[in-house]
Amino acid sequence: MRPLLRLTALTVGAVALLAGDLETGGSIRLAMAQQGPVTIKVAPVTRAESASRLGLQIQVGPQDALGKNSFIRIRGLPATVALSEGHAIAPGAWAVPLAALPGLNLILPVGVEGPSEVAISLVNVEGAVLAETKTTLIVAPAARGRSASPESQLGAGIVPVVPKLDPAERERALGLHTMGLEQLQRGNVFAARKFFERAAEAGLAQGAVAAAGTYDPDELAKLSVVGLQPDVEAARKWYEKARELGAAEAGERLRRLGSR
Repeated sequence: MRPLLRLTALTVGAVALLAGDLETGGSIRLAMAQQGPVTIKVAPVTRAESASRLGLQIQVGPQDALGKNSFIRIRGLPATVALSEGHAIAPGAWAVPLAALPGLNLILPVGVEGPSEVAISLVNVEGAVLAETKTTLIVAPAARGRSASPESQLGAGIVPVVPKLDPAERERALGLHTMGLEQLQRGNVFAARKFFERAAEAGLAQGAVAAAGTYDPDELAKLSVVGLQPDVEAARKWYEKARELGAAEAGERLRRLGSR
């Protein structure tokens, strides 16, 4: 008795293709199920300046075709660039909830310059990519003689003097930061915190921001962490450190903590 072949999640077109192959004696081919008519719209080129904040306009639709708990995944950002919403999942990669898209901002620290190819994907809860597009992020040096924006001043009234890391120190700090992100993805927030703190102590601004986020009640809420108590004072300490290191988002997060 020949075993039964079970087919699941095939479109009508895929079944027809399979039947055609059987009739002609060809090899069996399974076509991927086509996704719904979902599109992502973003400007093909996004221009910004170092030490600034810029709205990133991403439109996803139609709404009735979006799966429950779908989110936007952004990859290819410079490692030191942050987003105002979502959370980092790897260096230069962020996961952003769809509800946060209208207010999404790029936060560009001092020293970030040049072009980057940024991939923007709509991903469902199972991890399947439903739609994808790209934008080229071009970051120019801050214009000379231009007054610094409140974001670049970090709420402190002056632009901080950012310590320069030599290549070896920066590579080591980025390695620690990456290990912290890996632990965070696994849900090991305490272990991630230690890597982030070591990266911050080595002089990496985004390490200090990430360390602060592991104490910040708002950031912990985004991660849906259970059993780990926030610590506003510790978060403030690491955001202060991040501000000293030139993290553009630190000032805003300090102001947010101050409102608690």
